[in-house]
Amino acid sequence: MGNMRINRIKNHFEEEAEEYDIIIQKLIPYYNQMVDALVSVIPFSEESVFSTIDLGCGTGTISKSLKNKFPNAGITCVDISVNMLEIAKNKIGGNVNCIQADFNGFDFPQKYDLIVSSLALHHLENDNDKLEFYKKINLSLNQDGVFINIDVVLGNDGFMQELYMKKWQEFMEKNVSVEEIDRKWIPNYYAEDRPAKLITHLDMLRESGFTDIDVIYKFYNFTVYTAKK
Repeated sequence: MGNMRINRIKNHFEEEAEEYDIIIQKLIPYYNQMVDALVSVIPFSEESVFSTIDLGCGTGTISKSLKNKFPNAGITCVDISVNMLEIAKNKIGGNVNCIQADFNGFDFPQKYDLIVSSLALHHLENDNDKLEFYKKINLSLNQDGVFINIDVVLGNDGFMQELYMKKWQEFMEKNVSVEEIDRKWIPNYYAEDRPAKLITHLDMLRESGFTDIDVIYKFYNFTVYTAKK
């Protein structure tokens, strides 16, 4: 990742941390449904004791939902933004381990039973970086461990990508002005995000050694997928 783009992303999230939960509901179609989908496919009993790391935790929405269902889960939150981590720690409550880091070059401190992420891995610069990170995630899971990701993806061709962007814009227009979308959110997307095609993600997961790969939710350019070690 270029340092200028990393700094732009970090500053963006530091500045918007306080408003992030409001912003995400306005900009990301049916985000709560994606969170519910992620939590619903965690293959452990509600009483289980297991270890989890949340990559790019933001304000801790995923980890909070996970903790609500699995109170005995041990949770580590990783984010590039100090402000995001502070909010996450307060939101999740209890004993949560927080690590301030950019996961480009991030070394996992241990192996985990569950690795989750939300709207973060698309910041990795290119497909090779994503593939190498998937390999690192696989190595950082215990046997039979699970990886679940919420993310933005590209369409398979120009027509599909144009449709995806149109549907996304239509959703945002219900909540924010066209001017704000055109001047801020779409330019931010092109400047900061490096999404890949969903099919590419699934192929990379397979190449990284994952099995039981499945897509559990998709709304045009937003998706939730899972894979098992």
